[in-house]
Amino acid sequence: MKLTNTTITDLVILEPRVFADSRGYFFESFNQKVFTEVTGHDIPFVQDNQARSTRGVVRGLHYQNNPTAQSKLIRVLDGVIWDVVVDIRKGSPTFGVWYGIELSAENQLQFFVPRGFAHGYSVLSETAEILYKCDNFYDKTAEAGILWNDPTLQIDWKVAAEEVIISDKDQVQPLLADAVMNF
Repeated sequence: MKLTNTTITDLVILEPRVFADSRGYFFESFNQKVFTEVTGHDIPFVQDNQARSTRGVVRGLHYQNNPTAQSKLIRVLDGVIWDVVVDIRKGSPTFGVWYGIELSAENQLQFFVPRGFAHGYSVLSETAEILYKCDNFYDKTAEAGILWNDPTLQIDWKVAAEEVIISDKDQVQPLLADAVMNF
């Protein structure tokens, strides 16, 4: 597995070794030992989440506060997404900075997002199916978010504004300046 660092500390991209031939391909999508060796993080993932969405859907920006904050390892099983995170670690030199990456079934990249980041994505293909591992269980009492189109963040979701499909909940999330976070 190849690791690529991003411009934000602790945020990394993982590229599995893919073995392809005339029959198709095979790759190890997750191996705890290799993950720990490559990233330096010994994280016990405890929950897998899978979602399917249609073109133009924007999900996010979501996170869970401590003590049940979550690290995530995200990959796409089918389709293409623009995956976005915002650093919400108080005191971080990149606090309030966003980072985006295209994840697809074709490029097979995985995106490791540690605790202390708000996460979201937009769907660029007709449909997309996403799978992500979490190192903590879902906790409704700790869930929080930031408005997907907060003007101070200026996130490029790679979807035209008139094509965006967003949940009622995500339309009323607070701005970053007003969000409750304890990282």
